[in-house]
Amino acid sequence: MKLSILHSFLPHTDPEASLAFYRDVLGFEVRKDVGYQGMRWITVGPAGQPDTSIVLHPPGANPGVTDDERRTIAEMMAKGTYAMVVLTAKNLDDAFDKIQASGAEVVQEPTDQPYGVRDCAFRDPAGNHIRINEVR
Repeated sequence: MKLSILHSFLPHTDPEASLAFYRDVLGFEVRKDVGYQGMRWITVGPAGQPDTSIVLHPPGANPGVTDDERRTIAEMMAKGTYAMVVLTAKNLDDAFDKIQASGAEVVQEPTDQPYGVRDCAFRDPAGNHIRINEVR
């Protein structure tokens, strides 16, 4: 069996701010932008990788989520503990400098980790934890 990741989901609190971050700062392509009943789902992905996408979605949009759960989601997003994605870059320092210059919140500057990777971390406009590993 061969499995691949097609879509991963990250919540957004401001679709325009998230779109600007993923498209203009990270350089992702916009694949779909769908609105429904005042909500918005935006599918983005790295150029040249059409089979890998991130869907930026309204948190708690599932009708099975309770109001208490929505509050918990909002609290966790505000702390940056709700969602995370790990990306890769060939030149971590260049990626870090570009993202930092955009005004994104830096969580960790480029660091050689004891477990063998060099990485850095940011928060996107919704508070999602974005970690970038350097490809060696």
